[in-house]
Amino acid sequence: MGNVHVFDHPLIQHKLSIMRDKKTGTKEFRELLEEISMLMVYEVTRDLPTEEVEVETPICKATCRKLAGRKLAVVPILRAGLGMVDGVVAMIPAAKIGHIGLYRDPETHEPVEYYCKLPADCNEREILLVDPMLATGGSASAAIGFLKQRGCTHIRLIDLIAAPEGVARVQADHPDVDIYVAGMDERLNEHAYIVPGLGDAGDRLFGTK
Repeated sequence: MGNVHVFDHPLIQHKLSIMRDKKTGTKEFRELLEEISMLMVYEVTRDLPTEEVEVETPICKATCRKLAGRKLAVVPILRAGLGMVDGVVAMIPAAKIGHIGLYRDPETHEPVEYYCKLPADCNEREILLVDPMLATGGSASAAIGFLKQRGCTHIRLIDLIAAPEGVARVQADHPDVDIYVAGMDERLNEHAYIVPGLGDAGDRLFGTK
């Protein structure tokens, strides 16, 4: 099964506690999401391979290390996932950006893809799939499925907070995908909201209801 990584770094936990507060406004919420995304991607990429290169400093030649292997792409699940992109790209400026848009069919309750635009070479890249909330896991599982249909084989899912139900769904459907979260919450309520959660991340991010 895909591993679940919960980041308990004090800076991440401090910023997440402010995001959970219902009094935190849109501007601060947006800034905190970007900051946490930067901190999380720093940890998510800890195992990326490197290779030795020779660099000439102003003093002498030196053997240094640079990233090797697959290039990266960040793919937000619309719309709330957009709030995590700038934080990731601040750390990995060369990453390409794709987008996946999903909605839930009112009759079947299954996720339906309404938009998908990915880098042409996405099947050759390490994909960082980002979305602040992993609630039921339906959207995340579907998005991973759409990526796999397009040849992507190296996918990591990065969420701000998750419910056990969503983690279990993704692990069952995609046991090869690792999941990274800043907070593992208690459960879903009867409306499929994460408890204690932070409300609707998209509405709080964009100032909508």
